Amino acid sequence: MESYEVTIKNKTYPVKCIRNLCGHSIQRYKIHAGKSVPIVPNGDMTKMEEGEQYAIETFGSTGKGYVTNDVDCSHYMLNFDHDPNPILRNTNAKALFHTIKKNFGTLAFCRKWLEEFYPKHIGPLK
Repeated sequence: MESYEVTIKNKTYPVKCIRNLCGHSIQRYKIHAGKSVPIVPNGDMTKMEEGEQYAIETFGSTGKGYVTNDVDCSHYMLNFDHDPNPILRNTNAKALFHTIKKNFGTLAFCRKWLEEFYPKHIGPLK
């Protein structure tokens, strides 16, 4: 990937791998199943095993090649090993949790997808 470049508005930029993102193993209803597949060499000697499934993801950037968390989160998912009955004191948060569990389970979702099921989700989601 790093041998490529992209031209944007008549300026050419080199493409770099985003070194802190990686592919991952997948299991039924568990999209991030534990094993990582790095984009760049990092010394990890973990081996893939027969029968395992993986999402091989490459992420390129014309920037620094490293991502950081932002103040706004765009995608969410329940932890696969979550407590099935967490203690939620807020009734709206509790209702939203059950809506998420019913409609998405442990698969990733974005806030936009919650609109249909729970229009006033922003407060309880926090």
